[in-house]
Amino acid sequence: MNENKKVLFIINKYSGTGYQSKVEGAILSQCDKLGMEATLAFTKSRGHATELAHQGTADKKYETIFAVGGDGTVNEVAKAIVHTNQVMGILPCGSGNGLARHLGIPIKIKEALLTMESSTIIAMDSFRVNNQLSINVSGIGFDGHIAGLFGKDGKRGLMSYSKLVLKEFLRYKEFEVTIQIDGMSFQQNAFMIAFANSSQFGNNAHIAPHASVCDGLLDVSLIRKIPLHQIAGFTTKMFSGQLHRSAFTEIKKGKEISLTFEKPMPYHIDGEGQSPQRAFTVQMQPGSIYMLVPINSKSKV
Repeated sequence: MNENKKVLFIINKYSGTGYQSKVEGAILSQCDKLGMEATLAFTKSRGHATELAHQGTADKKYETIFAVGGDGTVNEVAKAIVHTNQVMGILPCGSGNGLARHLGIPIKIKEALLTMESSTIIAMDSFRVNNQLSINVSGIGFDGHIAGLFGKDGKRGLMSYSKLVLKEFLRYKEFEVTIQIDGMSFQQNAFMIAFANSSQFGNNAHIAPHASVCDGLLDVSLIRKIPLHQIAGFTTKMFSGQLHRSAFTEIKKGKEISLTFEKPMPYHIDGEGQSPQRAFTVQMQPGSIYMLVPINSKSKV
């Protein structure tokens, strides 16, 4: 622990399915119990969390800077913390909370705050997609298409996401990709391609069951389009951590990945939709973020 015991909480009230003001009271109460001085800062727009985190790292007075929100908020805060000595923490308040779930951080705020009493710091990997930071899971193809549509009607959450996936699944087609992983090139048809630092998108949907945030490698999940009559089995494998056993999934590991397509492809960075591109360069950044995790977190191995 830092001797000044000051912590900054960057809060996105617009994450997830609805913000609850009692979060603020729970944060202040727990910090008071632990003898910490808490500062609460609220985001006002997209990208503001990065600005607030930059201010926090520049002051060099905070023991930990917490992202209070979903994977998008976590990504924004991490942009200011990557490659620094600042420690980052997560209080999950999003609709999926993929990275928090992988790290073993409880989804309920009060339980997540309790882990501050028994936590440790890991040197966590991150990666870049076309020079944009990603710390959880990014992807090209169908999931990028969905990310570009999700939340545009103001509705978030697992139910809204599931309805959107079902609606768009039939119309979205496989595509051909030329891919190179650590110097080995091949061509393949795919429905979606996920670059996984952690094991899951969120809501326990494991796209790369054996991914580790500390192994210096990305898991590249290449998914073919699943026939309608096999969707139920595929979904069961995904939510039970057995997706690597699916005949429609191939998972490779690597540090340097490049991909080219015949036309611009939709993609997402940690769940946030981006403008389509034809070519992609993905680069691993081992041990680039100091992350606070529960002391019994399995992510350390």
